[in-house]
Amino acid sequence: MEILNAVIQGLLIGGLYALFAAGLSLMFGVMRIVNLAHGDLAVVAAFLALALVSGTGLPLWLVVLVTVPMFALLGYLTQRVLLQRSLSSGPLATLLVTFGLSIVLQNVLLEAFSADTRTLDGGSFATGSFRLNAAVSIGYLSLATFLLAVLVLIGIQLFLSRTGLGRMLRASADDRETAGLVGGNPRHIYGIATAIAFATVAIAGLMFAMRSSFDPSIGPSRLIFAFEAVVIGGLGSLWGTLLGGVVLGVTQSLGAQIDPALTLLAGHLVFLAVLAFRPQGLIPGRTA
Repeated sequence: MEILNAVIQGLLIGGLYALFAAGLSLMFGVMRIVNLAHGDLAVVAAFLALALVSGTGLPLWLVVLVTVPMFALLGYLTQRVLLQRSLSSGPLATLLVTFGLSIVLQNVLLEAFSADTRTLDGGSFATGSFRLNAAVSIGYLSLATFLLAVLVLIGIQLFLSRTGLGRMLRASADDRETAGLVGGNPRHIYGIATAIAFATVAIAGLMFAMRSSFDPSIGPSRLIFAFEAVVIGGLGSLWGTLLGGVVLGVTQSLGAQIDPALTLLAGHLVFLAVLAFRPQGLIPGRTA
């Protein structure tokens, strides 16, 4: 029963990893950008929600509904103002830009909120659970996070496959010049992709903030888990991202059953094994 419980808990935390990784996978699949500020953006979303709850007294669910669209708008503006200028200079330029953005965000958060750890109070929803049997219990927040990850991925998939803008986004990912010839505006399309990525990482940051403590310097560790989930699942593959997150979560949970010190190491070893033996990932994404 302990192994079953570890697998279930790992599956659920895999949903959180998939939420973190979805935007990273989308940006790489569309623009070939590895956003090194991805984890820090999740932390910014958590601190923004904390500030809104503390400063306005609004209920948390309403703050979530406000924060996610704000991040979508921020993503669009970031792409048009900051990232678009670096795309023409090659992948190294975008890495440097997003690395610089990561450093700036961490220092701004340190100045504004200090280095103290915080948590986002989700009430009984964050702490409550139900039992499957005497040995296995499932937290409401963990289950909601996993279901939310699935819904987000389904929504992105439907957007890409069923809407004109989504199909144009896929076309731009394959061949930007040809997509431009048939009426696509790559700058606007890339802005939409970044807006979606920022919205998903905001959701991930809020869900993480309700289940764990956070501080201004925790972003890079969230980025590592997201990046590992993307690589394990397959670069540019949305459903591979979910599978990668689940594999990473289950591996960490089983490693913790053997020895708590193996929790993180087990996930890193699986990541290295995938790089060594199946570098394209478990479900390879489309390549141009």
